[in-house]
Amino acid sequence: MTLTPSNRRRSPREPHWQRNERLTSRELAPDIRRWLLDDGSLTGRLIDQQRGVFAVDRLFQGWEVPLPSERRLLDLGQRQLAIVREVVLNQGSHNVVFARSVMPLSSLTGDLGHLRRLQTRPLGAILFSHPNMRRSPFELARIAGDSDYLPREYQQSQAVWARRSRFDMNGRSVMVSEVFLEDFRPWPTVLPVHRTQRGKVSAAIVRPKQ
Repeated sequence: MTLTPSNRRRSPREPHWQRNERLTSRELAPDIRRWLLDDGSLTGRLIDQQRGVFAVDRLFQGWEVPLPSERRLLDLGQRQLAIVREVVLNQGSHNVVFARSVMPLSSLTGDLGHLRRLQTRPLGAILFSHPNMRRSPFELARIAGDSDYLPREYQQSQAVWARRSRFDMNGRSVMVSEVFLEDFRPWPTVLPVHRTQRGKVSAAIVRPKQ
């Protein structure tokens, strides 16, 4: 389903994003931290699980002013527009991840220009295939199941974990947040990642102001 501007929800309340090292083991259990901080390709992980045909359901894609913390993360001005894309990743009949991406106009140039016309192709597959991709450290959030950060039809019965990071490619940045829905099942161990699939996590990327 693609939402039209007339029924598009506006300005969802932002999750409380935190650097992962600020969360204690009591707040974030080690068995959850293990998969939540896995910096391999999430698309690849979900395909490897073979729980059904992997598919992307695009809910919305259009020009919007990003949320305040997203603007800070991407170094955008208050009124700068970006393409906001919201999708749900599916494994067969299982809705497993809600993802929200923010792509500033200034990033949609050169070999990333085609992202303007992105349909149901997984964005992660494109970012992880870029030879110069760098990924910022994750920020994490515990999101209430009825949070309006989630589209109403994907709100959950209990709180769920989310993460986000910034991808940098030759000076162009894209933010991706991922909310793990109740039907998500983590992989049992940290799996090997092909070198061509793994981006480099850069501690040098400036963190957003809190």
